[in-house]
Amino acid sequence: MDSLSATHNLVDNPAFQQITMTKKEPLLKPQLLEETLYIAGGCLWGVQEFFKYIPGVLKTEAGRANGTTYSTKTPYDGYAECVKTSFDINSVSVEELIYYLLEIIDPFSINQQGNDIGKKYRTGIYSSNQNHLIKVKNCIKQIEETLNAKNKTFKTIAIEVLPITNFVPSDTKHQDRLTSHPEDYSYCHIPLNVLHKYKNSDS
Repeated sequence: MDSLSATHNLVDNPAFQQITMTKKEPLLKPQLLEETLYIAGGCLWGVQEFFKYIPGVLKTEAGRANGTTYSTKTPYDGYAECVKTSFDINSVSVEELIYYLLEIIDPFSINQQGNDIGKKYRTGIYSSNQNHLIKVKNCIKQIEETLNAKNKTFKTIAIEVLPITNFVPSDTKHQDRLTSHPEDYSYCHIPLNVLHKYKNSDS
């Protein structure tokens, strides 16, 4: 079994979800509380198309994380393709967003998702909120330990977790690309049934 299939089996396991992703069920609907993560999972077209439909996600913006310049017109400057993801913390947790990410990536792959190869396609989670980063690191550690115990391996998850130091929005033609140009899906590393899993969901 490949690592991506093993990850999907973990994510889809009801018992594991019950332990790690139990949601709060308050009697009264809480006030919307917006927070932001920058999520890198390979080519940003697919990542944005997937995350925009996640329950609790408020808005998304394709862009570049942690490069050294402030323009999309410069040579490659070390950035990771990412999606600025604004979400309601009372509807979806930081940890749950990590599990959603695992549905569309191979977490052990370094600088490659599908046919997209290069440093800009690395996986990562970035935030200006230190509490977010602590939660992400703890969650990834737990997932790594669980996957290695399940598969009797000693692999290291390659998702980098860092403060966001720079974000440059992508050009307009890259925003919501697979919504406006669904024919470009053939370039995406995410299977179509997964890409629109939550778009087609009643949740």
